[in-house]
Amino acid sequence: MSTLKIGFVGIGKMGTPMATRLIKAGYEVTVYDVDSKAVMELTNAGAKAAAGARDVADIAEIVFASLPSPQILEKVVLGDGGIAEGKAVRIFVDISTTGPRMAAKVAEGLSARSIAMIDAPVSGGLKGARNGTLAVMVSGPKSAFEMARPVIENFGRIFFMGEVQGSAQTMKLANNLLAAAALAISSEAVVMGVKAGLDPKVMIDVINASSGRNSATEDKFPKSVLPRTFDFGFATGLSFKDVRLCVDEAEAMGVPMVVGSAVRQLLSVTNQLYGPDSDFTCMVKTVETWAHVEVGSAQTTDVAKAS
Repeated sequence: MSTLKIGFVGIGKMGTPMATRLIKAGYEVTVYDVDSKAVMELTNAGAKAAAGARDVADIAEIVFASLPSPQILEKVVLGDGGIAEGKAVRIFVDISTTGPRMAAKVAEGLSARSIAMIDAPVSGGLKGARNGTLAVMVSGPKSAFEMARPVIENFGRIFFMGEVQGSAQTMKLANNLLAAAALAISSEAVVMGVKAGLDPKVMIDVINASSGRNSATEDKFPKSVLPRTFDFGFATGLSFKDVRLCVDEAEAMGVPMVVGSAVRQLLSVTNQLYGPDSDFTCMVKTVETWAHVEVGSAQTTDVAKAS
């Protein structure tokens, strides 16, 4: 068993399986979350519970955080009772998607307390988190990264993006924009086909054997849309947040986001219609509502037949 003490703050859908992997790897893991049930799940698996973020950082030398927004990250790390006040922490690893500007701001605040920050957002969903097959995008001081590497390797394949703070966040935002855009345009294309009378399963088979194939048609439609489960595992609110961050960052750099802005708008509507906790594959439902058809069946609705 490793003598290195690890902390984990924010143990939701992604944080729980990732922290579990560290426990199974033999690390002493201390966790904190506002959700007591999530904490209990990990304490039952062998973790220790802490009363707050600073309490985690008083025990652990390396503290990971998986948090839902840039504002929450800043508060949990730099606010009163935050990770930055911890007595033991030497390296902070942010696996959230919070944008490069917030990454730089938090890193600066931690540096004043001689704590190094590693930016390490991940991609690969719940399956990747459980199986240790995530893509882990990393940026920050090389010396701190090398110290944390053996721990981070438990999560999946590491891509070191450089020492400029926030570089990994930029990479993650670009990736998540592409994932959301693929789902958005695939939703429109498949709904169009269904309204014209095509069988959606056959459509997906054709697309995946053709030049239009993408992550949505190869993965999300077969697993979550055609069966009508809409349970791929990524929340609409989080996807909307990520795409909004990406568009904002790009516009701040003077990079036009014509398509990205359209994807953001479709996610905004979906977020309002189905709620932030809905699965982001519900983007298909938004297009279905406008078109009066339902993907998963070759039959159109009465409204569509009458139109």
